[in-house]
Amino acid sequence: MNHIEIDVKTQYLNAQSVPSEGQYVFAYTITITNNGEHPVQLLNRSWQITDADHKITRVAGDGVVGQQPRIAAGESFTYTSGTVIATPLGMMHGHYGMVTHTGDQFIVEIPSFRLAVPNILH
Repeated sequence: MNHIEIDVKTQYLNAQSVPSEGQYVFAYTITITNNGEHPVQLLNRSWQITDADHKITRVAGDGVVGQQPRIAAGESFTYTSGTVIATPLGMMHGHYGMVTHTGDQFIVEIPSFRLAVPNILH
């Protein structure tokens, strides 16, 4: 058991979006909390972003926001990133590749979360 907790908050960025051109910009802030007894390090991430037209974009790479943070036991790491989709509603999910203090690699699933322009859903 890896004892990693993921919390996600999303925000629609109206000032950066151009709906008439199919450009909806969202920020997401993720807090990764290490509830385990030993430090872990985030090595990479993989995302699947799906818009309301079922267009899927996959993004993968090393670290997050240019970092491969080491998260001590009982500590959290928070970062904000963003994505652009062509519809006012979409979903994201993915996973982080992490490594324990002993060098064992493991995957932490990032549950699906919604990207939605405010008041788009009643």
